[in-house]
Amino acid sequence: MMLEQSHGNSAWGINLEAAICEHCDWCYLLPPGLLPLQCPHCFQATLVALTEHDGLSDNPPPELVIPFSVSADVLGQKIQGFSEGMWFAPTDLKVENLKTRLQRIYLPMWLVDSQVEAIWQAEVGFNYEAVSYRDSFNEKGGGWQSQQITETRIRWEPRVGRLARTYHNFSAPALEEHFELRDKLGRYDVESSQPYRPNFMEQAVVRLPNRSPKDAWPDAVPALKATATEECCRASGADHIRQFRWSEEYPDQNWTLLLLPMYITYYLDDGQNPQPVLIHGQTGQLSGSKRPSMKRAQRAALIIGVVAVVIFAISLIIGLASLFIRSLFPVAGVGMGIALLVGLLAITPMVIVWLMRE
Repeated sequence: MMLEQSHGNSAWGINLEAAICEHCDWCYLLPPGLLPLQCPHCFQATLVALTEHDGLSDNPPPELVIPFSVSADVLGQKIQGFSEGMWFAPTDLKVENLKTRLQRIYLPMWLVDSQVEAIWQAEVGFNYEAVSYRDSFNEKGGGWQSQQITETRIRWEPRVGRLARTYHNFSAPALEEHFELRDKLGRYDVESSQPYRPNFMEQAVVRLPNRSPKDAWPDAVPALKATATEECCRASGADHIRQFRWSEEYPDQNWTLLLLPMYITYYLDDGQNPQPVLIHGQTGQLSGSKRPSMKRAQRAALIIGVVAVVIFAISLIIGLASLFIRSLFPVAGVGMGIALLVGLLAITPMVIVWLMRE
């Protein structure tokens, strides 16, 4: 893992403290005064402060930030929808608990500006119109008729050129968990990003990258190459381009960060283990594991079992009374059947929880 950032980085416009969770290895930048703080990722350990003596280097400040823009109403509806509608939910899974524990986290993405110097070659295509004629026999018209057809075709020509350009803000994942988080929460609207300001750090923490720019660079190259290909096509005055190849160099690169907003909260399951709930900071899309409570299911099964025993006992008493009052015998039989049915239903809550956990 790449651990970066020490105390008091003026490039961020605010004094920040670096900390690590020794349980999940997530590293953070925090506004001053938040420590001690429970890890806002796993919620199972208290963050440990990192100092300059831990071998940390300066982390580049963010260039762009996507603000938290999901409305309070939407956020509340998403949390309420998650906490309701589940059979035998854990006692800790309540709207109030989820809202109280809500934490803002910024997830990092790398942004790279790069110079590109390359010699390229490709086939470029130019649209042109070709006129042809189609003859058809018209029985009603009494003869052959010609119809003019205009088709758009492509003329391909080889081209070779030299490229010297600087490209800005191509993104690449800064986290090993980036694609896993994207699958859970969905994509972000990068067009809504704003230039970084220190006040964005108020009431929020920043997850530090665990991928270095060197590791992330191969993820930025395909989009950069696609952009260069389109530019070479336009520079050639062509309509199409194919078989693009280049011999490229990247003499200068500048790396900064794009911060993505995410809310995170949690509830405690039967074993008092935190179960994280993630919420997209723009759309409100929510992702979390719903773990029903086996304890509550067992309690419900016990109550149903007690009801079955009571019905059985009453039916047994009625059965004994039927020795003297024959008309009570059918009532006792029905009662025994109901007791048996209710007794069988006693295992239903635990079966439901077991199936929900699978």
